[in-house]
Amino acid sequence: MTDGASIIRRLEQLKAGRTDFDRTYRDCFLYVDPIRADGFMQSGMTPEQIQQQRAMVVDSTAIDSTRMLASAIMSGLVPSNARWFALDTGSEADEERRWLDGAAQALWENIHNSNFDAEGFEAALDIVGGGQFVLWIDEDRERGGLTFTQYHLASCYLASTRPDGRPDTLYRPYRLTAEQAIAEFGADKLPEKIVKAAEKSPDELFEFVHATYPRENAKPGAVMAKNLPFASCHVEATSRRVVRESGFHECPFVAPRWKRAKAGSVYGIGPVADALPDIKTLNDLVRMELAAADLAVAGMWIAQDDGVLNPRTVKVGPRKVIVANSTDSMKPLLTGSDFNVGFTVKAELQRAIRKVLLSDQLQPQDGPAMTATEVHVRVNLIRQLLGPVYGRLQAEWLRPMVERCFGLAFRAGVFETPPETLQGRAFSVRYVSPMARAQKLEDVSAMDRFEMGLMMAAQVDPSALDVYDIDAAQRLKSELLGVPVKAIRSVRDIAARRKQREAAEQQAQQQMVLQQGAAAMAEEGGKQMGAAMAGA
Repeated sequence: MTDGASIIRRLEQLKAGRTDFDRTYRDCFLYVDPIRADGFMQSGMTPEQIQQQRAMVVDSTAIDSTRMLASAIMSGLVPSNARWFALDTGSEADEERRWLDGAAQALWENIHNSNFDAEGFEAALDIVGGGQFVLWIDEDRERGGLTFTQYHLASCYLASTRPDGRPDTLYRPYRLTAEQAIAEFGADKLPEKIVKAAEKSPDELFEFVHATYPRENAKPGAVMAKNLPFASCHVEATSRRVVRESGFHECPFVAPRWKRAKAGSVYGIGPVADALPDIKTLNDLVRMELAAADLAVAGMWIAQDDGVLNPRTVKVGPRKVIVANSTDSMKPLLTGSDFNVGFTVKAELQRAIRKVLLSDQLQPQDGPAMTATEVHVRVNLIRQLLGPVYGRLQAEWLRPMVERCFGLAFRAGVFETPPETLQGRAFSVRYVSPMARAQKLEDVSAMDRFEMGLMMAAQVDPSALDVYDIDAAQRLKSELLGVPVKAIRSVRDIAARRKQREAAEQQAQQQMVLQQGAAAMAEEGGKQMGAAMAGA
């Protein structure tokens, strides 16, 4: 039986281990999305304080760039209008490949028919702003299908038992009202104080902890939830009583990092942290600019107390008469500010922020329409900028998420019965997203250039074509370009069509030979008849 006290102790240790990063997360979110900084504040933030912090952000460059980069991640990595992954076992027969392609299509439809697109964008905002997100993946037990929940990063404490450091342990404190706790766990599982509170004050809040971690004594092929590879324990924090214990076949969450916060850390840090010095400086500059603009509009004055004019009570404004002993008693005072310097520095800071957050390359370019060459160069540049980041996201987000979703869908009977030859074989996830296809376009271009050169060489020496397997090349191109497997004929179908074509060609040739023979005999018979008639 799991010990609730040990879970609470582990939670306190994980909280202490994340303290070093909380200030960075708080500062990053305060400037791009203040409401997400709430959990990183020691005393929390009221709605009024959140609005006050929003008002403190006087330049929206970082906010706009963050949203643009998050949108680029969603559209380039997990688009909802095109399948972005395929399933692969390394080497498959045509029947196996078609089943894997059908399973991938069904799985993609189930993912995007759920709430993934909404929760995924929230997760993308977290990984750009804070450098990490936590996405819980489970089946919808009420309506069926998949369901995704993006947990607030501030409420998640992570650890890893893996050599690669990918998080596989999650401790998450949360709160439920007494009424919610009774509905969730049942009165017999809860402490007596919560049961009594449900009768007298059902809205009273109580603290719980949800711990998910790899189970040491897991049993291969287990059926009971308590023996599955990943443990799931809910603990009532005050009494330290375990109110629910179950398990999962796969790790039920993903917590990818933009990049490691430091060597060996399970926590990540995002691009906003790199741009944070410029973001803070820009906001301070804009505040000074606004103050200088106030002076420029309203003006600043110097006045002399000449016995008639009292500078302490005089108010400057339109349609006001100021009584003074002399016109020299009150004069405008130059502020000494130079807006041109402020505008120049502001533009440079905004440019630097957009560059760090990659929005200078992601946003549409002004000016006339670009040529095909310019588009190709820009796509290559974006691919080079985002490629390394996408590599980590694919390894820590997409692959474990697809594996988790595949397991849930397979156990729910979503797929057709797989071929027996696939039984017991491990599969891998192959990415065919727009960014993944863009990264493979170089291979397609290389093949096209080679084929063009080969055709030119074949005009001189037809044997040059012997070095190139055209069938294999076209199949490889279809995979690199993400062509659906259903659109490509199998090797067996192609062989049958070619055999049928050859038989038809042979039959046509035989028919032509017979026709030519019949024509020749008719012509010879005509000649003999003509000769006979001439002799007669």
